[in-house]
Amino acid sequence: MTVVETAESVVRKFWSLMATNDFHSVTAVLDDGFVMDWPQSNERIRGPANFARMNAEYPTSAPWSFRINRLIAAGTSVVTQVSVSNGIQSAEPISFFTVVNGKIASLTEYWPDPFPAAENRSHLVERIE
Repeated sequence: MTVVETAESVVRKFWSLMATNDFHSVTAVLDDGFVMDWPQSNERIRGPANFARMNAEYPTSAPWSFRINRLIAAGTSVVTQVSVSNGIQSAEPISFFTVVNGKIASLTEYWPDPFPAAENRSHLVERIE
């Protein structure tokens, strides 16, 4: 990792490359032993090639956009909250990255589903737009 190549800069580059929709380009920032876990569906993806192929083969009707809403970095760990959309589908994944020697070694990602607000608290809350 060069002096300017912090864990944060590597993860920012990851999201920038994801936004190109050329998912094979993302492998440039992934370690050869890269592992991604999706605990909610009990899935693990091993290796940069499988990561790129999984994203490239995901069914979509339009290019994906990625916007970093929040990024917290400490040492080799980075956490992001990102808005992902193809204009029809939208999601807000929370991603936990570990960066080693300038490459992303591991990624654990949670994809929470939206749900309707409970009526019993409507007098206490406001809508987020």
